[in-house]
This record gives sequence, C-alpha cells and structure tokens, in this order.
Amino acid sequence: MTTIKRFIISLCLGLFFIAGFAQTPQDWSGLEKPLNFYLANDLGRNGYYDQKPIAEMMGKIAENIDIEFVVAAGDVHHFEGVRSVNDPLWLTNYELIYSHPDLMLPWYPILGNHEYRGNTQAVIDYSNVSARWRMPARYYTRVEENDDITIRLVMVDTAPLLDKYRKDTDKYPDACKQDIDKQLAWIDSVLTASKEDWVLVVGHHPIYADTDKNDSERTDLQKRLDSILRKHKNVDMYLCGHIHNFQHIRKPGSDIDYVVNTSGSLSRKVQPIEGTQFCSDTSGFSLITADKKELKLHLIDKNGKVIYTVTRSK
Repeated sequence: MTTIKRFIISLCLGLFFIAGFAQTPQDWSGLEKPLNFYLANDLGRNGYYDQKPIAEMMGKIAENIDIEFVVAAGDVHHFEGVRSVNDPLWLTNYELIYSHPDLMLPWYPILGNHEYRGNTQAVIDYSNVSARWRMPARYYTRVEENDDITIRLVMVDTAPLLDKYRKDTDKYPDACKQDIDKQLAWIDSVLTASKEDWVLVVGHHPIYADTDKNDSERTDLQKRLDSILRKHKNVDMYLCGHIHNFQHIRKPGSDIDYVVNTSGSLSRKVQPIEGTQFCSDTSGFSLITADKKELKLHLIDKNGKVIYTVTRSK
C-alpha cells in the first residue's frame, strides 16, 4: 500500500470518527422533555474567546428543542461589572451576542462576583429595560410549570455569603451591606414550603469544587448554605459557575448533586477531587430537561456535543 493510499484511508477513518460523535439536530431533538431550559454563566467577554460560537450553538440547539427560559448563574459581565442600565456592556456582553430569535426568552439571572465590582442595583434594574431580563431582586424564587411538571428555582446571592468579599470593601463595596441571616432564613423558609417535582438551588459560587480560588469561598458556603440544603431532603441539585469548567460532585451524607457549570466564554483547567463524578475543562453550557419521573442535566461543549449527563430519578 502506498503512502498516499494510507494517508487517504487514515483521513477517511478520522472523518468517520469525528462525524460519528458529532451532535446533530436529530440528536438534540431526542433530548427534549416536556420542560427544558438552559444554564449559562461566566459569559461576559464582549464576544471574545468562545462566547460568540457558544451563543450561536445555544440558538441552534434551541431551534430543535423547545427551550422555555435561560438561567444565568452570574458573571454575565466580567471584569468591573456595569456602571448603569445604559452601560454599553449590556450590548457587547449580552444583547448583541445572544441575539438568536430562539434565545428571545425569559432570562433569570443572579449576581456573580464580577457584577459585585460594579453597580449591582443596575443589574437588577435592567429588568425595566429588557423584556427578557427578569431579575426581581438579589435573591428570589420561581416555579416553572409545563404539562403539569413543576420545577422550583431558588436563586441565591452567594457573594455576600463569603467573608472574602465582605471584607474587601474597595473592590466589592455592596457585599458587606447585605444581610446574611435574612437571606439564609429566606432560603430555609422557601425550601421548607417547596412541594414541586424538582427543586434546584442556583448560586454563582461552588460549595464543592476543584479550584485555585481561596478555600474560604467553599468553607463559608459549606457552613452557611450547604448546612441548610442538606437539612431539606427535597433539594435535587445545587448549580453554580465561577470556576469556568464542568464538575459533577457527590459528597458522603448528601443526596444532592453539586454541579459546576462551565464558562460560556473562557474555560480553565480542572482535575478530580474527592467526590468527583465527572470534570472537563471545555467551555460550553448546560441543558436541563424534566418530566415527572426524570430530570437530566446535559453538559454540552462548545461544539454542541453532550459530554456528560447528570440524571435524577423519582
């Protein structure tokens, strides 16, 4: 066999291998359940890195799945947050990037640490400017329902729960002004009353994760937030971002799936820790689908491939 023939055969086999693992509209349609939504975070890079391609992929998949809303788990604006509701970053980080017709949906955001470097109230007030930006407060809860399937979203403001941010009043001036006890009592009361099919708690910072961030970020949340989540046996998942990679973690003594959603723009390296079920340093987003008996969280890379699925069953 000549060198040229070997090259052609190798090339064909390589293309077959790639095509065999490529995600198609038919594959995406097969993921659909009665209730479907996206989880995206750590986005705001003015369209650079992988932000634009990922936004386009979110729109492309939404052409094949009935996506009902987007949960934005913080850092929609990187660096110094925004100055006002008229800051040009609203266009370059958000409006002009997530412009696909099938992304003209309700977006339910929370504040990340980068929003806390700017005007946090402006992030909330942008709800009065954009019809799809729906943020009634720093923390809030929503119940989404379709075909008699209900999901409760408990949207948590995690930066003020971390001493690291409360102490740095120059960089994060609003963090120390927030009442920790009031928010934690509210979370406890919401979870006590929750009777929905599925309960998802969403914060920006991870409770457990491989990260080079200060250990206190996680220990503060373990002490303040996780103690409440574990107390309530109805919490299915804790969803977050901040670390810019995918991680799925299970911890002894807890039935909660702790999921770190990767960055929708620029990703970072990751390695397993105790309790790691899966991790990946690719950029992307997540698709969550639910019916009465099953909730699935699909981790999707920037090419639209499902690389891992977290499943909860009744």
